[in-house]
Order: sequence, then C-alpha cells, then structure tokens
Amino acid sequence: MHIADILNQQRPTLSFEFFPPKTNEAFEALYQTIGELEAYKPSFVSVTYGAGGSTRELTHDLVVRIKKTTTLDPVPHLTCVCHGESDIASILERYAEAGVSNILALGGDPPRNLEGYDRKKDAFQQAADLVRFIKKFNESGAHPDKRGFGIGVAGFPEGHPNTPNRVLEMDYLKAKCDEGADYICTQLFFDNHDFLDFRDRCRLAGITIPIIAGIMPITSASGMKRMADLAAGARYPAKLLRAIQRAGNDEAAVQRVGVHYATEQCRDLLENGVDGIHFYTLNKSHATREIYASLGIRDSSAVRSA
Repeated sequence: MHIADILNQQRPTLSFEFFPPKTNEAFEALYQTIGELEAYKPSFVSVTYGAGGSTRELTHDLVVRIKKTTTLDPVPHLTCVCHGESDIASILERYAEAGVSNILALGGDPPRNLEGYDRKKDAFQQAADLVRFIKKFNESGAHPDKRGFGIGVAGFPEGHPNTPNRVLEMDYLKAKCDEGADYICTQLFFDNHDFLDFRDRCRLAGITIPIIAGIMPITSASGMKRMADLAAGARYPAKLLRAIQRAGNDEAAVQRVGVHYATEQCRDLLENGVDGIHFYTLNKSHATREIYASLGIRDSSAVRSA
C-alpha cells in the first residue's frame, strides 16, 4: 500500500524495522521474529540497507520474501553513497516489478573498508537528490501504481551528526520534503522533549508531512554502548542512566528498565498526538511485544480505536 494511504487510514502508525542477516541461520531466525510480529498487524515494516549498498542483494531478497510470503508491507531503505543513477534506477525497477510500494531515501555512509572514499564521485550528494530521482522515476510510469513509490526521509531530533548548525539542518530537511517526501521517520531518541521540539521546529519551517518517531528499547548495557555508536552519539538522559546503574550487572533487570522506559516514551508520544512510532527491533521481537502488552495494545489497529 502506498504510504500516503497508510498514513491517511492508519494514523498513528506502528511499524517495525529489520536488518538483513548475513547467514542462512540468522536469516531463518529473523523470519521467526517476523512471524511473531506479523500478528501485531504493523502498518508497515522497513528493511535497512548496508553502508554503500553493502547489503544490496540481501536487502532486496528479504524485502521480496516479506512481500511474497507475509501480509506485511515492506519499505526498503535506499542510500546515496557509492551509487550512480543507473544503479538506483535498476534497484527501483526491481522493486517496482516486485510490487513494493514505498522507499525510505537516505544519505547513507561509505563502507568502513573504503577509508577516504570521495563522496564527490557519487551521483547523489544529498538525500534530497535521491528523493528527486525517485520522483522522476515515478513520473516515468514504470511503477504499477500510477503514483509510483511513496517516499520517506530521515529526521534527527537530537541533531544531524554532520550538520552542527541546527538552522541549516532544518533547511536541508525541508529541501528533502520539498522534493516530494511523503513522511519523515526519525532517528532513535531517549528524551521525548527532543522529539516534540523537533516536531514543532518542523512545523515552524513549513514542513507539514507526518513525522514518525523512532524508538529503540535498551535490552542490555553492552547494547546501549553499541547503540550510541550506531546512532551517532545518542543522548541518554540522566534518569535513564541512573535506572540502568541501579540494575548493575543484572542483564535481565537492565532489559526490564529499558523496556519500561521505552514503554513510557511511547505512552507519552501517543498522548501527544504522534503520527506514528517506528520500533528499531534489532531483529528481536521480545522487547516490542512487551511494550505492546504494557500499553494494552493487542495489535496496531487497536491504538487507532482507543
């Protein structure tokens, strides 16, 4: 389903993110997770794309398998780095042929094995350029849906790591939206004030498309440290850190703290009229299922009727 229809019919949306595993064993374990979460009727699910397209085929295979064998609506990520126009056109053609309806267009990072990679060689310097290209593809009529792909872009409530100038950052975000984005999905955050302020600043800048909040529950102390690297320095509020410290070396207690904290974030976001919540699952279902249970949500449709 085109994301515009999803957002019009199902807001607030509840959705999940997965990443493509690199081994058959891990792939099958992920598919068990997908089966467990399918029962929660998410509005859509997204599938990540490795730095520089390093998981290009894995991402495509997972997206197509989800599309063909489940009731879920997959949204593949697509990035600018290490891609020419012909690369992106080929990927879009394959997704269109498979009946995929939406794309999340991102700037992306070079692979770690390409130290000193010259981004000036890339056809798409900014995510706005990629959004523009996808819109041009849509206009070609190559997609079965006459509207073409729905397009999502990323937002950064705590600030984009490569744009310390927060005013300029908002200009860049608006440029992506003006090129034809249908919605914004944010990077993870742990202080709802950051998200709500970000949402207000978007509206002040004339950005009116829906903004979906990215939530990742902490499930281990080591995972929290990795998360800070993956999210380019996620800010952990003192109250969360104190709770994690109280749990000490008890990993089960750390997980309970993390799930409880994420649950309260979600509860507050729903009370504040969030357009949607996107759960970064790390290919596991337990934390997300616990959050649903604590919120009293049997499936994603229930939150809209509450």
